[in-house]
Amino acid sequence: MDNLEKRPENKMGVMPVHHLLLSMSIPMVISMLVQALYNVVDSYFVAKIGESALTAVSLVFPIQALMISVGIGTGVGLNAFLSKSLGEKNYTRVNRSAMNGIFLAWVNCAIFMLVGFLASDVYFIAQTDSQEIIGYGKSYMSIICVFSLGVFSQITCERLLMSTGKTYYAMISQLTGAIINIILDPIMIFGLLGFPRMEVAGAALATVIGQSVAALLAVSFDIRKNTEITFSWRGLKPDSAIIKRIYAVGLPSIMMGSLGSIMIYGLNNILISFTSTAVAVFGVYFKLQSFIFMPVFGLNNGMVPILAYNFGARKKERIISTVKLSIMYATGIMILGMAVFQIFPYKLLELFNATDEMMSIGVPALRIISFHFLFAGFCIVFLSVFQALGNGGESLLVSGSRQLIFLLPIAWLLSLSGNLNVVWWAFPAAECATFILCIVRIKSVYNKKIKVL
Repeated sequence: MDNLEKRPENKMGVMPVHHLLLSMSIPMVISMLVQALYNVVDSYFVAKIGESALTAVSLVFPIQALMISVGIGTGVGLNAFLSKSLGEKNYTRVNRSAMNGIFLAWVNCAIFMLVGFLASDVYFIAQTDSQEIIGYGKSYMSIICVFSLGVFSQITCERLLMSTGKTYYAMISQLTGAIINIILDPIMIFGLLGFPRMEVAGAALATVIGQSVAALLAVSFDIRKNTEITFSWRGLKPDSAIIKRIYAVGLPSIMMGSLGSIMIYGLNNILISFTSTAVAVFGVYFKLQSFIFMPVFGLNNGMVPILAYNFGARKKERIISTVKLSIMYATGIMILGMAVFQIFPYKLLELFNATDEMMSIGVPALRIISFHFLFAGFCIVFLSVFQALGNGGESLLVSGSRQLIFLLPIAWLLSLSGNLNVVWWAFPAAECATFILCIVRIKSVYNKKIKVL
């Protein structure tokens, strides 16, 4: 009976597309910008401890990226499946998919807790023999892994809000977590207001506390505001069919993130063969570029449920209009970001107490790498289009090619020149190749999935 129940049409099927995309995306763009801010603030304060602390946090980044990729990948699959079920008015399946998403968040947390307990030593010893870097890195990594329930719960519950179009509440929870992290960072790192000085461990604790508070707030919003989903403890029983459908889209996204972690790990090892300062520069670049990429990811977070809903409702024109508008906005953001990196590299590096050596490496690095922003906006949008339409394998193909077939091998080949500045050109070269591949694959998906609607 629930499947046949008459309910009002969700706004994702009726609101004008331009207004809908902005209303769905702007809250997420704002929250992503704040997310980027607290990523930078984290490294800003860590850099004041010393370059070894900044290098240690940069070396942990692949693990953090993997953790977030697992959470977001699961969330992407949940988001697409739940929004499609909503478009098909299958409310029983909506409820079951939501509860299975929560169950999967707990499973992912348990896996990374084990990683934190068992693998921190091995991970750092394999990369450096600096005891200072190893000490800082082990404390940071173990804390963010062992207390990962906050980040997995936050991502899942915010995705449930996004799936039904309630991005405003997802924004509030993200903003709250980010602001708490920003406030706690200097207090816990440097021992202010009666707290002990915890240095890098303090940065990690500030992060997990912010994530945990954001998760609690998102849970509250889901229960009180997300009326299109009925939450029930009995629904936590794992449903293999639903989990399979979630990971049909989500697993390729997780694998993409995993490949990204492998890419960062590989590049760190290439760069550290020149100097550990190059690793610190690369870490700083990733923090800074989040100001450019995070708004595009926020745009995509608003776009994916719109595409999935209208694909389920078989509304072709709304799908096409949404994709075109998303590409236009993403490209504009990327061009603006490239201009900032080209004009203000010195100012950006000064935020991280850059030494003369770090400046000499970092300025050309930021300018060269930022050329790839020109094509990155297109590629990011196309990857999300694949996911929203249930073609997670296409996302994996394109992203995997970028990370492992294009970027890492090109960087390794360029490193043989012995010139560090040449290595940075691997980013623009890889993005150009990825853009061409995206164009080829999106045409195929369009003909099979959208043109026939």
